[in-house]
Amino acid sequence: MAFSRLLSTSQISASGLAAERQRMEVIANNIANANTTRSITGGPYRRQAMVFTEAFDMALSDGKFNPHGLQGVRVKGVEGDLTEFPQVFNPGHPDADENGMVQMPNVQLPNEMVDLITASRAYEANLKALHLFRQMTEQTLALLRGAG
Repeated sequence: MAFSRLLSTSQISASGLAAERQRMEVIANNIANANTTRSITGGPYRRQAMVFTEAFDMALSDGKFNPHGLQGVRVKGVEGDLTEFPQVFNPGHPDADENGMVQMPNVQLPNEMVDLITASRAYEANLKALHLFRQMTEQTLALLRGAG
């Protein structure tokens, strides 16, 4: 097995770590703006969500699956959640319309907390995979030293 193939295992986990870290940052930004009624675009803050894609570039070559082509996950981008903004009656709010209704951000804190826990668990799983890979590599090297 080539050394570069051996390292691809750790690169897959590292890509997952980076993607989940970015996802947690986006979720934290959503939580921080859960009550922002006026954003740069003029309306309330629009919830953001990460879009991931597989880094599957070389895994399918000539119609055959090549497991050495697997490269983890990539962040495709951050997209705005297009759900409707909830409206709240608050006539004293500076952003209230003539009927006293205020458009609030489409951020739901319980959903954000679930997403944050999910991202955190995925981050931990990738970290555990890296630790196990390191332990297996150290044990293999120890066995090779003992055989030589």
